[in-house]
Amino acid sequence: MNEIICPNCSKAFKVDEAGFADIVKQVRDHQFEEELAQRLELAQKEKESAVQLAEAKIKTSLQKELAQKELEISSMESKIQNAETAKKLEISEALEKIEKERDVLRYDLKTKEAEKESAIELAVAKILAEKELELVEATNKIKKERDDLIHDLEIKEREKELLEKSIKEQYSNKLVVKDQTIQMKDDEIQRLKDFKQKLSTKMVGETLEQHCEVEFNKLRATGFQNAYFEKDNDSRGGTKGDYIYKETDNEGNEIISIMFEMKNENDETSTKKKNEDFFAKLDKDRKDKKCEYAVLVSLLESDNEFYNTGIVDVSYRFEKMYVVRPQFFIPIITLLRNAAMNSMEYKAELNLIKNQNIDITNFEEKINVFKTGFARNYDLASRQFSKAIEEIDKTITHLNKTKDNLLSSANNLRLANNKAEDLSIKKLTHGNPTMKAKFDEL
Repeated sequence: MNEIICPNCSKAFKVDEAGFADIVKQVRDHQFEEELAQRLELAQKEKESAVQLAEAKIKTSLQKELAQKELEISSMESKIQNAETAKKLEISEALEKIEKERDVLRYDLKTKEAEKESAIELAVAKILAEKELELVEATNKIKKERDDLIHDLEIKEREKELLEKSIKEQYSNKLVVKDQTIQMKDDEIQRLKDFKQKLSTKMVGETLEQHCEVEFNKLRATGFQNAYFEKDNDSRGGTKGDYIYKETDNEGNEIISIMFEMKNENDETSTKKKNEDFFAKLDKDRKDKKCEYAVLVSLLESDNEFYNTGIVDVSYRFEKMYVVRPQFFIPIITLLRNAAMNSMEYKAELNLIKNQNIDITNFEEKINVFKTGFARNYDLASRQFSKAIEEIDKTITHLNKTKDNLLSSANNLRLANNKAEDLSIKKLTHGNPTMKAKFDEL
């Protein structure tokens, strides 16, 4: 144990070795920090003194260098002034020399310009003479081409007029027939519409039958002397047609037989019927009465262009059946009868073979194919007539376009003539690379 006296109260107390060592350490640390602070302060002062000394040395050195540089600058300025004086003297002498040379060049330039102007005038006069000659030749050539084109245009115009006249003469009769046919159709349509509006639904149908009967009777004495055309009054099969047409030759052989059905409908009727609504009944009536053909004379579907084209073959639906408008009532009889007349020889042989109990089924089919083909060919011919009229209209339109093109060509020729007359020497030489090259050479 160690005994320690307190410096403040002068009392003695004992501490063990660990406590004593701790106190000694504290005393040593305190002294060390005081010494460290003193040394740091002393080092800071030494550092500041060294910095001040270094700054004084650097300042002195810089002042010496600055004085040396000022001396060098003064020397350089003196040299530069001397050099500028010498350069000004040289420039003055050079300017005097250049002035003298310029005067000489001015004199030479004036002399050369006078010679050049004289040469240019001669060259221009020569070139203008050549260009004038070329211009006259070009103008004559253009005028000749213009006259040739005008002459060709006059020839084309005369040819066009002759062609138009020829075409008009060629198709004038057909156009007249076309206009008359169109007018007749329009009149007939208007008449039928006005006529139908005044009748009831029942009376319209009966009137159409009477119309067809009257039309047939007009030609019965001259064209249908051996024909039978009467109303069908046999309703044993449950239904009956409107009229049956049959015709035989002088020996009693049947030439042709047709079952007719007449259908009409007032425009004011609430329920509108279609032609195909009656095909099945008409086909049944034809077969029941053993007729060869079936024809529906109809005013139904008045706006349907398919039925308005003329004679319509509907055999793709029912065998040997046609639909016609009232105006084609007589033509369909005539066509079918003429086709049958052409096959009378075959029918005579057919009757002979039938009497001999020989099967001629294939032969009958050939005859039927012939008659059906004939009817179809007639239908195509009637359509081709309408197409021919349309082609006439297109030809006229094409000729009008040709006339417009020729008139346009005449306008272009007029513009070309104006451009030829507007040519001048100034316009020809302006921007001319040949003239520019000649001037550059001079």
